[in-house]
Amino acid sequence: MNHQTNIPHEHVILEHQFPARARELGPTRAMTQMALNNHGWGSDIVDDIVLAIDEACQNIIRHAYRGECDDPIILHIVLNNKDLVVELEDHAPTVSPDCMNPRAFEDIRPGGLGCHFIRQVMDTVSIEPSSTERGNVMRMIKGVQPPPTCQ
Repeated sequence: MNHQTNIPHEHVILEHQFPARARELGPTRAMTQMALNNHGWGSDIVDDIVLAIDEACQNIIRHAYRGECDDPIILHIVLNNKDLVVELEDHAPTVSPDCMNPRAFEDIRPGGLGCHFIRQVMDTVSIEPSSTERGNVMRMIKGVQPPPTCQ
C-alpha cells in the first residue's frame, strides 16, 4: 500500500544577518536580488520582492529600533512548496501587530506608503513577537511557481 504524505519541501534561498543601518540596505538588496535571480524567477517578481524586503527593513530601522543601531536584522528566505516565505527578525522591543496597518491611501504626504507596497506585493504579511525573549518576526509570504532549480 502506497501512503503519500504531504510533507512540505523547504529550500533555503538566503540567510543573511546585518546591522540595522541604512548603509547595509544596498548590499542586502543586491544579495537578495542575486539569490532570487539565481533561482530562475522573472525580473518583475524579483524586483517587487526585493523592494518589499527593503521597505520592511527600513521600517524595522525607523520604527522598531527607532533609528540606526548595530543590533541585527536577520533575513531568511525559503521556498516552502509554492510559497516564498520571507522572515525578518529583529531584537527591538516588541511591536504591536497593528503597526503594519497602513494609513489611508488618500492621506497624501511624504513617506508612509511602504506598508501599502508590501501588502500589494506579498500575499500575506504578519508581525509577531520572536520566539526568543526579545524582538519581532515579520513574515511575508508570496505564492510562486517553484523555479526549475528547486523542483
